[in-house]
Amino acid sequence: MALITKDEVRKIAHLSRIGIHEDEVEAITNELEAVLAYAARVNEVACNQQGMLPQNVNVFREDQARPCDAERIKAQGPEVEEDYFVVPAIIEHQ
Repeated sequence: MALITKDEVRKIAHLSRIGIHEDEVEAITNELEAVLAYAARVNEVACNQQGMLPQNVNVFREDQARPCDAERIKAQGPEVEEDYFVVPAIIEHQ
């Protein structure tokens, strides 16, 4: 079973605004066929190793406030003014 047909290659070339000659269609079809077969093999190996492909899932948790020692954190900065770190300006006012 072909993963991609010559007509699909022509359509993709047209949509991509890529000019290809008719004598190039066969070679491009074979190259794309090899790429798609490789991608399918990679997918198969990944599924076999993990049981299934990882799913992108958002993990939500409640925010929890924790106490911290602000003085200890401020002591790590090179210069502190009140409760803020002093850093060099990166935007000049005009």
